[in-house]
Amino acid sequence: MMTRRTFLMRTAAAGALAFSGGVFFSRCGGTGRMDFAEPHRGKEIPGLDPLSRDVLYQASLAPSGHNSQPWIVSLAAADEWVLRADPSRRLPAVDPDNREQLLSMGAFVENLVLAAAGHAIQARVEITARSPFDEEIARVRLSKIGRPSHEEAAARIRTRRTIKKGLLPHPVKSADIRDLGEDLPDRLFFFPGDSSHGRCIAEGTVESFRTQSTRDEAQREFARWVRLDRAAAGRHRDGLTVEGMEIDGFAGWYLRKFAAPEDFLKPAYRNKGVDGIAELVKEGAGWLVITGDPGPGGLIDTGRRFERMALRCRDRGIGIHPMTQLLEEESGRALIAANHDSGMIPQFVLRIGYVENYPKPVSLRRPVDWFVTV
Repeated sequence: MMTRRTFLMRTAAAGALAFSGGVFFSRCGGTGRMDFAEPHRGKEIPGLDPLSRDVLYQASLAPSGHNSQPWIVSLAAADEWVLRADPSRRLPAVDPDNREQLLSMGAFVENLVLAAAGHAIQARVEITARSPFDEEIARVRLSKIGRPSHEEAAARIRTRRTIKKGLLPHPVKSADIRDLGEDLPDRLFFFPGDSSHGRCIAEGTVESFRTQSTRDEAQREFARWVRLDRAAAGRHRDGLTVEGMEIDGFAGWYLRKFAAPEDFLKPAYRNKGVDGIAELVKEGAGWLVITGDPGPGGLIDTGRRFERMALRCRDRGIGIHPMTQLLEEESGRALIAANHDSGMIPQFVLRIGYVENYPKPVSLRRPVDWFVTV
């Protein structure tokens, strides 16, 4: 029989798990990135010197859906790397066309190029993917340059993070919008939250989240990437931790001690998740939309440009939160198509706002030797 204490604990859990799509109430510590050994200090890899290892570690700090970290690096030679997409890390329920995976690979490439330059290494990238499902994405050839460039990029790369909560409603300065769009000419659009377009995006996001919350395959896929306790976090070093989902206090403690990933499949949690998203979209100053070519090369290029923009956001104390359901669900894509001409193809929908204090990154990262093959 269920005791009164068990009933209260389970009721609290329902509240803690309210946002079943990965957006929760607040930040906390416990099983964050720095609670484990630095990923770049893993096992030695033949043919990979310490500088190259650090370059790959910084590259791996790129964002990815569900923090799936879909990259593999094969060492063809000391000065030539082959970048591959790991098919075991695909998200077919929410990303059946590998669109988001290619965007993440683009962000990985951009971090790699910037990190290499900081170590006086030029990384020349040749995109080799010809279809969204090609495992080989690109080849990278390395050569020494006279002196380091983009040295400041390392600090930005290491401290960049997605911020879900605490986006302020203050208007974004025009100068900041111009700067964020520097690498995205005619491809970045800002819509204030109180504009008709901003409200349309918010409403469409909630409805798309509602639709996705009813799809069992999408919820099961999400649950597969949840890492609630320290053992799971240490075993996988990827996915969505309690910290990454921004839960603290009693809720965070309960999740680590008593909850299981399959709890996210329960109807009560799905329904409360929709309510939570409806509140969350009210936060922040508005929305950024980034467009781009839908081909493999175009998606990788857009991912690279997005990452440069995200690093600029870090410098300006601006938080960005990708809300991808609008692009993942047919209802969201239909809404976009109905309000834009066919030439506008969104690849990112981002909630944006200033933050009082830019928080430290917490999402886990795998050791370099886990994703490098010789």
